[in-house]
Order: sequence, then structure tokens, then C-alpha cells
Amino acid sequence: MRDQDKSVAIIGCGFVADLYMRSLQTFPDIRVTGVWDHDAARLAAFCAHWGLSAAPDQTALLDMLPKDGVVLNLTNPGAHFEVNSACLNAGHHVYCEKPLAMTVAEAKTLTDLAASKGLQLASAPCSVLGEAAQTLGQAIRNGTAGTPRAIYAELDDGFVPQAPFRKWMTESGAPWPFEDEFRVGCTLEHAGYYLSWFLAWFGGVRSVTAASAEVIPDKAGTGPFAPDLSVATLFFENGPVTRLTCSIVAPHDHGLKVIGDNGVLTCNAAWDNSAKIRYARRMTVRRKLLEHPFPKRLRIAGETHPKTGRWGAASMNFALGPAEMLDAIAEDRPSRLSGNYALHLTEVTLAIQNAGDDTGAQKMTTTCQPMEPMPWAT
Repeated sequence: MRDQDKSVAIIGCGFVADLYMRSLQTFPDIRVTGVWDHDAARLAAFCAHWGLSAAPDQTALLDMLPKDGVVLNLTNPGAHFEVNSACLNAGHHVYCEKPLAMTVAEAKTLTDLAASKGLQLASAPCSVLGEAAQTLGQAIRNGTAGTPRAIYAELDDGFVPQAPFRKWMTESGAPWPFEDEFRVGCTLEHAGYYLSWFLAWFGGVRSVTAASAEVIPDKAGTGPFAPDLSVATLFFENGPVTRLTCSIVAPHDHGLKVIGDNGVLTCNAAWDNSAKIRYARRMTVRRKLLEHPFPKRLRIAGETHPKTGRWGAASMNFALGPAEMLDAIAEDRPSRLSGNYALHLTEVTLAIQNAGDDTGAQKMTTTCQPMEPMPWAT
């Protein structure tokens, strides 16, 4: 694949599409061949803002894309299965916003379809390919804190139903889709930001013991709404016991602690590719055991990847995944975010989301291997 042949087509011009476009601008060798959305006004506004070509329909859009290009499925989650199926059946590789599908059965169907056609189907989020996740992964592989024994992770985003979300607007004028967000739920929308890191470092989850609930009634929009709080304990085939909390209830906290034999590795900003990774070694002072009060910041030597500026709550390059997928296609290898990884990420996330208050331990039916580090993080 020549650089000028690195092509993507975009389906869906909603809130997240602007974040992808800002990120794609950091990869000048990737071109957008066309865009389509069923909302003609939204499509026109998006294309006018970014100087892109609107396709007359989805079929025409797919016809415009070279076979070694990638479709970016940025539609609402409820449309993911239908759109992913159509793109795969048309012979195109697909990079899908999370979740891959709304049920495990649909996700398995899509994964099998992609494999049968020799195509790649990948799932966001791609922050696992970012500097923070890769730095932390390198520290775990190097045994910086010793053997990891437990992980505590939070993905709490504040009491969102009281936030001024009707004022949240992207640069091309797309409003935050609050009804869809509340119906889909914060676990499906956000758990992957740390769960993807865990799967990359340790591979498959053997079982999930979780609880989920809707604790804030009467949200804006039309329900039924998904759980707005979930707490999960993950048991890996080969990794530490991990506790992951997601909510749009508790005060904002994206803290992550990897607790090892010799100390603690931390990250406090899941949505920042440049988040500081710190290591506090364990020590004794007189008769007290504590972590060092001045943790050491860990860094990867050399250049990593293009960065984007902060927009809203995030400072993430959303194009890291599509760029890696295009490289994988060119090199005739599986993308890091595709195949069994994408399927397993979906199954574990859905197990947490749908746990309710009486599910108990859930055995996973899929698995994946640890992810190959990015070349600059080995």
C-alpha cells in the first residue's frame, strides 16, 4: 500500500465524528474518500466544516473506497450490527466505534463474517495504543513494581444527568446525543477505556462477577435507560484480580492503580494519551509501611505517536486505531484491535453492563491473547 492509498470512509457524522476528524489531521497520509449519514442536514454541515465529499448513499460511499481502505463506522450503537454487516458484505475492512455490537451473539456473527471474507473488523477505543497505556504496559512487562497482584480502576464521570449537556456541541454543530448515551449506558460507552488496557497486558478474562443498576431515575429523554453504575471484579486466565467501576453518578475519577509486590503504578487520566504514569515504591519508615510520597514518573524513550490538543474532557487521538489498522492491512497482519480481541472486549463489557443484581459469576465464552506492544514501546 502506498501512502497515498491509505484511505478511510466515514459512516455517521454525529458527535464523535468531529473527534475523529481532528485526530485524522495528525495523519496527513490518510485521506477521507467520502462521508455518508442518513441525516442530510448533519451530513452537509459536517462535510462543509471539514471540506469533505458527501456520498449520495451508503452503497455509493462503499464503492468509492479502495479495497485496502477502512470504513469508520461512527453511527449510534444501535446501528452498529447492521452497518458493520453491510460493510463486510461489501468486501471492506471495518473499524467500529464501541461497542462492536449490542449483543454477544451479534458480535460473534460479525467476527465470523469478517473471518470468512478475509477481512478485518476492529473495535474502539484505541487509547490502548496511546502513550499512557503503552508506558504502563512497558512498566508491567519490565517488572517495575514487581508482580502485579491487584488492579483498582475507576471510570466515574460525575453526576452527568445534572450537567449542562444540552450545551455540549462539536465544532461542526453536532449536539451530544444524551438520549442515546443514557439508553446505551456508561459501561458500554466507557468501560473499554481501561478494560482494553487490561486485555492488552494480560489477555483473556476467565470470569466476571459484577453488579449494575440504574440509580438515577427520570433522566432526560425517552427510556428505557441502561444502568448508570456498574462494579465488576475480573478474573483473568493469567493476570491479577481487577476491580473496575463505571458510573455517571460518582464525582469524576479516572484513577488506575496497579498494585505490585514492590510498589504501585498509577495513572489518573484515562482520556489523555499523555497522562503521567508514576511508580511509588513500597518502603518502611520506623514501624510503618507506606508507598513513597514522591512517586517517580515513568516515560518511554524516544518519539511515540501524534498527539491532539484537548477538546472537552478528552485529549485522545481517535485516529490511532484506524492508522494502526491501515498499517496492518499494508503489512498483511492482523490489526491489534481486531478479531478475537474485539470480540472478547465486547463480551466482557456486556457481561458487566447486563449483570444486574443477581447474575453472579459469569464464565466468558471468548478469549484473546495479550497484545503486541507498539514498536516504540518494546
